[in-house]
Amino acid sequence: MRSKSFRKTIGYILIIFLVFLIISGISYNVIISIQNKNNLMDIGDYSPISTLVVNENKVYKSKFPFIDVHSHHWDMPIQDLSKLVSEMDSLNMAYLINLSGSGLATFFGKQGLMEKNLESSIRNVKNNFPKRFGVFFNINFNGIDNDDFKNTTTLLINEAVNKGAIGLKVYKNVGLNLKDSKGKRVTVDDDRLSFIWEECAKLGIPVLIHSGEPKAFFDPIDKFNERWLHAREKPNSFRVGDQYPSFEKVMKEQHNMFRKHPKTTFINAHFGWYANDLNRLSNLLDELQNVYVEFGAVINELGRQPKTARKFFIDYQDRILFGKDIYKMDEYYIYFRVLETSDEYIEYFRKRHGLWRLYGLDLPDNVLKKIYFENALKMFPSIDKSLFN
Repeated sequence: MRSKSFRKTIGYILIIFLVFLIISGISYNVIISIQNKNNLMDIGDYSPISTLVVNENKVYKSKFPFIDVHSHHWDMPIQDLSKLVSEMDSLNMAYLINLSGSGLATFFGKQGLMEKNLESSIRNVKNNFPKRFGVFFNINFNGIDNDDFKNTTTLLINEAVNKGAIGLKVYKNVGLNLKDSKGKRVTVDDDRLSFIWEECAKLGIPVLIHSGEPKAFFDPIDKFNERWLHAREKPNSFRVGDQYPSFEKVMKEQHNMFRKHPKTTFINAHFGWYANDLNRLSNLLDELQNVYVEFGAVINELGRQPKTARKFFIDYQDRILFGKDIYKMDEYYIYFRVLETSDEYIEYFRKRHGLWRLYGLDLPDNVLKKIYFENALKMFPSIDKSLFN
């Protein structure tokens, strides 16, 4: 027969164990409650503060003066350029190219307004800061079937250059949703457009062309798509469905156009949407010596593969131009930091472009100089070289 004290001890143990179970249960329920609450958080709102402790070398001004070959300033005809120049000076941007010289009228087929916008943009530059800006013109392709399309467009190109335009910018509607009078999609390599590329070659001006979208924009919008957040925030950016050609088809048409016009200098915008596949881009540049690239809006792709991207920049240092795309002063800082430093785990400024961190390429000075300004100076001989002394 067990003693009274023994039974009492067992009782205490059972009570302690029971209390432990109760406390554990409460803790578990609290944790689950917190997790459930967090699971309801929108992924776009999730902004964890990293506990990683590494060296940071934030850059607010480029190491060398640079030329931005890809910028959009729709209001340049009436814009006060002095404020913009002040910001450019703070960034060490010596020269900026406005690709949208003909204005938004380009998308609505208003030829007279396009010409007026271009003239006003060029006049504003010449009257105020003639050494700091270059202007590209644009073409309205809606009249591709018109009998006088070739003659009027050829005249437009020559008049634009005579007025001071230094290049042609082609928007992404060509190859995606532009259709002719019969409702057929106008392909990037459409023979009806060949005279345009040849005329640009004849006049010695480059064609900066944006074809297609990032590959993920053509893929199913599901949990496997790394740009899912972009699809949720900007659904019209995606090209899923039978009304659009595939990514591969658009790229094939573009490359075919490059091949057909070897005398024309093409600047393939956004790294030709191959910043995530640099081996493929390498093969393209090896084959097509008339093609250059700029990295507007894809620095986030380059910064997540620092070893591969650094090698690419060194190998193709004579074929890469600096481009930003949408102008916003403080976003340039990330570009400088990725190009110039060896920093790790850099937070990008636009979450929907990719839920990942970036790493610096730490490019050599001789490569930086070519990308920042030397390559562009060769392509645009009218730029005042004294800006880079």
